[in-house]
Amino acid sequence: MPDELYASAPREWGRWAEDDEVGRANLLTPARVLEAARCIRTGHRFSLALPLNADGTDPALPGRPAAEYRILRDHQSYVSGDAAEARGGGRSVDDWIGLACHGTTHMDALGHAYADDVLWNGYAAASGIGGLQHADAAALARRGVVGRAVLADIPRFRGTERVARGEQITIGEVRAALEDVGFEVRSGDSVLIRTGTALHFAADREPDGTWRAAEPGLTYEPELISFVVDRDIAGLGTDTLCNEQAHSSTIDAEYPLHVLLQRNLGVLFHEALWLEDWATDCAADGVYEAFYVAAPLRIRRASGGPMNPIVIK
Repeated sequence: MPDELYASAPREWGRWAEDDEVGRANLLTPARVLEAARCIRTGHRFSLALPLNADGTDPALPGRPAAEYRILRDHQSYVSGDAAEARGGGRSVDDWIGLACHGTTHMDALGHAYADDVLWNGYAAASGIGGLQHADAAALARRGVVGRAVLADIPRFRGTERVARGEQITIGEVRAALEDVGFEVRSGDSVLIRTGTALHFAADREPDGTWRAAEPGLTYEPELISFVVDRDIAGLGTDTLCNEQAHSSTIDAEYPLHVLLQRNLGVLFHEALWLEDWATDCAADGVYEAFYVAAPLRIRRASGGPMNPIVIK
C-alpha cells in the first residue's frame, strides 16, 4: 500500500538541522557552486521558463485558475485622460497579473506535498493551515538553486518526437541517455529530463479546454530511490506539470514521488520547464551539462513559486 511505502521509505529529516526548510539545497555549498561554474565555456544562455501568455491558453492542472493579465495603464489611458503625465512629460505602462503559485514554470516548496499529516523534516501538516509556516517558497528563494544541471533528452535518445502520455520512464533509461552522450550525474546536480511534453500542451487539452493529468515520467521504483540517495542529487525537473508519471504504473498511487523524494528526502522539484532551446543546443554541440540558476519568487507561506530558471553553457 502507498501509505506503508511512504512510511517505510528512506527519510533524511534532521540530516542538516532539526529546523531545516530547504532540504537538498544544502548540498549546494559555495565550493560546489564554484565547481559547477566550470561548466561555463561559451557563455550561451537559455531560459527554461514556459512563455506566460495569461490568455487562457497556459497549461494548468484541474482546480488551478488560469493566469490572468490586465493592463492598469497604457497609452490609451493618457489619450482618454484617465492617466496624467508625470512632471516633465514622462509616461509609463503598468499592468497586473494573477497567477497560481504552481501555474507556470515553478519550484515546489518542500512543504508542498505530504502524507500522514507530516511535512518535510517532520513538521506537522497542521502548521500549514492558512499558509506554510515552515518549508515555504521564501525559504528556498533566499538561497536559490545554483549549481550543475544535466539534461537527459529521452525522445532524442529513443529517436522519437516525445514520450507518450502516461508512459513510465525508468531511472535506468535516464542514466543510459546521459551515458549515451558521455555525461554522468554527480552529487548536488539537478537532473532535468526532457519528455517533449511541453511542445504539446495546447494539443493535449480536452475539447472543453481542460487538461487531464496523464503525463509521462519517472515513478516509484526501488532503483530510483537508491539512485537519488547514492548520487545525492539536489533536484529533479521535467517539461511536464507533474514532474513524474501522474498515475503511477508501479503502485496504486498518484504523484508518489512528491512524497517519496520531495517530502521524505528533500529533493527540489522544478516543474513545467521549457527545455526545447537548450536541448537543441545540446544536440548541436554534444554538451549536456550547464551552470544552472533558479529560484522561486520569495513568497512567504507559499507552497511553490513561479520562476525563470537559466542555464549557462
